[in-house]
Amino acid sequence: MSMTINVAVLLAVIIFVRIRRRVQARSRSDQWLTVVIVMVFGLLVAPTGFGQGVLNAVSQVVQNISHSGSP
Repeated sequence: MSMTINVAVLLAVIIFVRIRRRVQARSRSDQWLTVVIVMVFGLLVAPTGFGQGVLNAVSQVVQNISHSGSP
């Protein structure tokens, strides 16, 4: 039996564990590492169908907010 690990899923788990930690316990380098991990996760998820759906949903929300603020 062969087991494969999707890198995006693994990074999602790592992000979840890192974000649950208390903010006071983080150093500046630890915060930057979290930012880098989240950026890599975004790059891995973006070309997928799920990533495109999230992008479309967020763009529609932003567009609705920008239109509601204009006179």
